[in-house]
Amino acid sequence: MVSYTGDARRAVAFPLGGLGTGHVALCGDGALRQWQLNGPPNHSGLLPDSFFAIRVSSLEPPDDVVRLLRAAPIAPHEHPAANVSDADVPDGDRAWRWPFVADTTFEAAYPFARVTYADPALPVAVRLEAHTPFVPLDADASALPLVRYRFTIRNDSAEFRHGFLLGTLQNAAGWDGVTPISGTRGAGYGGNVNRLLRRPGQSGVVMDHPGLDEDDPGAGELLLWTDAPAAVLPRAHDADALLRFVETLKLVAPTQLGDYSAAALREALRYGASPMRAPGGPSPAGHTWDAGVAAAFALAPEESTTVDIVHAWWFPNRYADFDRFGPQHHYGPSRFWVGNHYATRFGGALDVLDAYLADRERLDTASRAWAEAVAASDLPVPLRETIALQPALVRSPSIFRAADGRTFAFEGALGASTRNWNGDAGGSCPLNCNHVLNYEQALARLFPAVGRDMRETEFRMQAPDGSIPHRVVLPLYLPQLHGVPIGGPEKPALDGMLGAVLKTYRSLLDGAGLDWLRAQWPSLVSLMSYVADKWDSGDGVLRGEQPVTYDIALHGPNMFVGGLWLAALRAMREMSRRLGVDEAYGVVFERASKAYDELLWNGEFYAQPSTGEAYDFGAGCLSDQLLGQWWAHELGLGHLLPPERVRGALRAIVRYNLRSGFEQHGYREFADGAETGLVVCSWPHGGRPAVPLRYCDEVWTGVEYQVAAHCFYEGLDAEGLAIVGGVRARYDGTRRNPFNEVECGDHYVRAMAGWSLLTAWSGVRHDAAAGTRTDGARPGRFPYVGGTAWGALTVAEDGRVTL
Repeated sequence: MVSYTGDARRAVAFPLGGLGTGHVALCGDGALRQWQLNGPPNHSGLLPDSFFAIRVSSLEPPDDVVRLLRAAPIAPHEHPAANVSDADVPDGDRAWRWPFVADTTFEAAYPFARVTYADPALPVAVRLEAHTPFVPLDADASALPLVRYRFTIRNDSAEFRHGFLLGTLQNAAGWDGVTPISGTRGAGYGGNVNRLLRRPGQSGVVMDHPGLDEDDPGAGELLLWTDAPAAVLPRAHDADALLRFVETLKLVAPTQLGDYSAAALREALRYGASPMRAPGGPSPAGHTWDAGVAAAFALAPEESTTVDIVHAWWFPNRYADFDRFGPQHHYGPSRFWVGNHYATRFGGALDVLDAYLADRERLDTASRAWAEAVAASDLPVPLRETIALQPALVRSPSIFRAADGRTFAFEGALGASTRNWNGDAGGSCPLNCNHVLNYEQALARLFPAVGRDMRETEFRMQAPDGSIPHRVVLPLYLPQLHGVPIGGPEKPALDGMLGAVLKTYRSLLDGAGLDWLRAQWPSLVSLMSYVADKWDSGDGVLRGEQPVTYDIALHGPNMFVGGLWLAALRAMREMSRRLGVDEAYGVVFERASKAYDELLWNGEFYAQPSTGEAYDFGAGCLSDQLLGQWWAHELGLGHLLPPERVRGALRAIVRYNLRSGFEQHGYREFADGAETGLVVCSWPHGGRPAVPLRYCDEVWTGVEYQVAAHCFYEGLDAEGLAIVGGVRARYDGTRRNPFNEVECGDHYVRAMAGWSLLTAWSGVRHDAAAGTRTDGARPGRFPYVGGTAWGALTVAEDGRVTL
């Protein structure tokens, strides 16, 4: 596990929740924040009165100690990082009835987060391990709207100790996920109902809001549950009532008889062990109810026990109520329902719990096996940490699954980095932006079925002329962005369209099958014809206005677009061969590769002939200049350009663009002070245009990862490790959250390029269609996801692979 202590806990916020289900973050101080269970993403969402606490008592010597299981807020950093908010503590100035613990240690091995609580007054040691099941290749098993919190309590004293572990949750049904809540008072609240759950060996509270219309965005259920012997307070007005409830709990019969067995504890708690009464009925207007479960424990010296507490939720209604790019359509008060896929699998929060309990052993075992496969690997530490973090991006609020099962992605979740143009609540730059997703490898590799689904949606959006707009409008029956200004950039992104070809071939390698490829083939042919007719003047070089991911258009030949074109031609040739159809893509590739190399190589790297157009990079050294070659290596397509020049260009990118030390530059700052980061573009020999490439001075982790992975493919290990080491140092928890890489929004999907570090370092690629696997590049033990199987592999000194 990666450990965060002291100030390195400040910005740690570990996302817990399933694929497309929303999440809550367990933070470095032990608190729960960033509640995003339904509605729009909201990085600052706070659900009050949802916490954990403990009371520890003893008969002799007479003792009673109470603590909230979170530490005091860490003082703000002297120089807080710009464009991030993970270190914010919205309830940091709140007065609590009980004191905090003295300190915490946070450890992570995704999908598991561990908090160890330290306090000299506590006679027991307390540790929390939280997770949501995560199983590679199994999207449904990884899409449970549930968090299991497992507490281990060990009696470190010389006396017998007993007490109660308290878990609480506020009934959030009716909350829009954005409007601030004051205590139990909030917009949408009023008429909330908490029902006591009593099952053999189980207890808890089921929460809903029956007064809401069934299609209300806030309609749904929550569940607080434990299978430990527990006293339950199903309704409370505030946190003080929950804590007072625990203060009044008693275990009279076990104390008198000396029988603290689980059966005796359950019997003692069956009819209530507190004189406190819970208020009844629905909550008052404008208010909701809190609820708590107090799990009893009793421990001899050096004895330990575990207590499981579960939060589950079920919100069926998701609406396309986010920003719309392109021309503004005036639909009035219409609401476009798209739903949540997980809600079609379960009938409520109890169904979610029961599905987990029925398969708990398999789900937990598989989740731990994945965590251990990464943690026990021989990847260098910065790479190991990056691969461990990638699934957190996959299951962030940036990605959701509609009721029909289709997967959609915002570019990120609006936050501190988007306030300059768009607020800080909602999804950033909807939807399925293909030029940003050109860098993504984690989602499609971990869940190939999701990758196929996103390709099918992309081709469904294809215009009659063969072009593909780089954004999707939901619901899909609404007018798509054909022949209209889209935004970011204005016209369909050429790099995104070429990426559609590469992603389709990736799905074939991951096991989609030839029948699936045949179904997509007409769309691929139409797309490539559109690109050739619009931009290829006959020599294989694409010229003219080329809209790209920098939210502008490049003009004239450039290797950023050219490399993607070369990779797409290679991929089309390979797919043609497998389908047994005639193709001329290989001929075009040979002509284009030679022309691009001769035209753009400047002796050090691939530059761009000066056009005088705004935003062209000209003599600049673009970090993304070899994006197409990175893709080619990911897909096993070989070198697109002379290998020695590719390696020379990579060395130049690192030499000129990897910096330690940053000054303010007028755009968004994702690296500052003495930090190390790879800038998007530089002009090492002068010639910076008056209007340079947009975002040129910024540092994007998605670009950093693809350049680093490419370095590993080319044997430039020191260069690649320097880049990744710089990322990990910036996102070390002190000022930035390791589990939230930011660009135009939090949890930015371009950062999922980090998954390619695994393939590049191990050198092992699979081809499910051909049933083949490459030898490894470096000896060692590595995690493995191969389209139809996952686990761990070992690469021997001679490159042979053992699964």
